Amino acid sequence: MPFTEYAQFANHTATLPDIALRLREILDDPATDAQAIGHLIGIDPALSAKVLRLANSALFRFPAQIDNIARAVNVVGGEAIYMLVMAETAKKLQSQFTTDLVNPRTHWYKSILTGVLAQRLAKPHIRGSERFFVLGLLYHLGEMVTALRDPEKYSQYINDTRALSPWRKQLHAFGFDFALLSGAIYQQWQLPIQLYAPLMDTHDNTMAHKPLEERLLLQANGIVWLLGEQDLCEQAYITYREELKITIEYKGLIALCEEAQQQAHALQALFS
Repeated sequence: MPFTEYAQFANHTATLPDIALRLREILDDPATDAQAIGHLIGIDPALSAKVLRLANSALFRFPAQIDNIARAVNVVGGEAIYMLVMAETAKKLQSQFTTDLVNPRTHWYKSILTGVLAQRLAKPHIRGSERFFVLGLLYHLGEMVTALRDPEKYSQYINDTRALSPWRKQLHAFGFDFALLSGAIYQQWQLPIQLYAPLMDTHDNTMAHKPLEERLLLQANGIVWLLGEQDLCEQAYITYREELKITIEYKGLIALCEEAQQQAHALQALFS
């Protein structure tokens, strides 16, 4: 079954919350002010409460209390607010594709950790690294869609014991990798191209010179995999460093991962 059929299944099973598209539209409008953003998010009281909770968290470390969305926009910025809204959106989307084959709490933590690592890896290289947090969060939806749509084949995939990276196993089992499927789903849902195109090309081995965005996503997801499956031992680092295009030395990577895991656990608690 081609990945496009899985994407169509996802499109028929769930819908992207309208606010995710409308917020992007008004943020891209130069005439938009903080009040307009606050009004849009304020339509959803639960979302407003979650955004304020996150804006007041250690994630932003603002010394004074932020008590309304417009103030949050002025303090942390519209793009940071978009990041928070998309994080909540990603969590809601994942809940619509629940299956006994995937532990939702573990999967959500994996998504958060991928986002945290992607943002941290991108920060020295790219302005506006918040987008990479969102990309990391969005990366893993394809796995849940695949598990729900084709549980038998997914079971075969997770029981594949060969010493291969997960995306290579995915390619063998399905003919595509889960990140490609995730990107195709978000493309159907009309998310901005910068939030789906990098996902679709993350594991494209036909690219002679992989763009920086895709390399960073590959590194983030690969590190999460090594942490989960290989405990990021030095031998695994040596074995997969070239495939994952990791340029950080082992000791530096360990320190980065410890900080990222602490942040991811804190964020998971905030999103609960």
